Amino acid sequence: MSHNEVPKSFPQEPKARADVKTGTLYAISGVSNWIYYGQKSDDRTIGFFRRRDRQVANSADILSSPIMSRLLIFYDSVGRAFRSGAWKKLGRYATCTELRESHPFVQWPVGTLDVTVWVGGVERTVTRVEDPAIQYLEIMAFYDAEYHVPERLAVDFDPVEASQTVENAWAIGGPIWRERRVREERARRHPSPWNELPADWVPTG
Repeated sequence: MSHNEVPKSFPQEPKARADVKTGTLYAISGVSNWIYYGQKSDDRTIGFFRRRDRQVANSADILSSPIMSRLLIFYDSVGRAFRSGAWKKLGRYATCTELRESHPFVQWPVGTLDVTVWVGGVERTVTRVEDPAIQYLEIMAFYDAEYHVPERLAVDFDPVEASQTVENAWAIGGPIWRERRVREERARRHPSPWNELPADWVPTG
């Protein structure tokens, strides 16, 4: 089994369809047989909790855990993840407090260091990528529930451990500060005109 091949922890549901109604709680089969959890928020995102278990935990305990990440997910991929056994629906509950407000995302166009912060589909501000105020905001990107989310959660939960268990963990971005490091590391590992950093790049170090 390769580093990126995540075992499917749950029974396959051949006829399952995506359920992305607000409050739906999910268990996610993760790297190294860990189980992670997510809940559909009041906006377009799914929030993932900072906890993992070997067996599915009590829903009340899951929902009382802090939120670790909020990601945009391709909704169709949730149904596929149910069918393959990569995700399992645990039920529908009141949305936890942290997921009741719209989550900010940062749009970072290729070829520029200028970024736009969006909240709830509304443009809030334009700034530079090294702005200290935005370093923990998420890059605007959609994730596949089955193929992208398990590795992303492993890196979010424990980046040192993930560097040993996830192939190319260094290249998994997300928040602005990590996306900046990814681009620096890519320029170092794969020097080419396409990976060269702009002259006015501000190093993360």
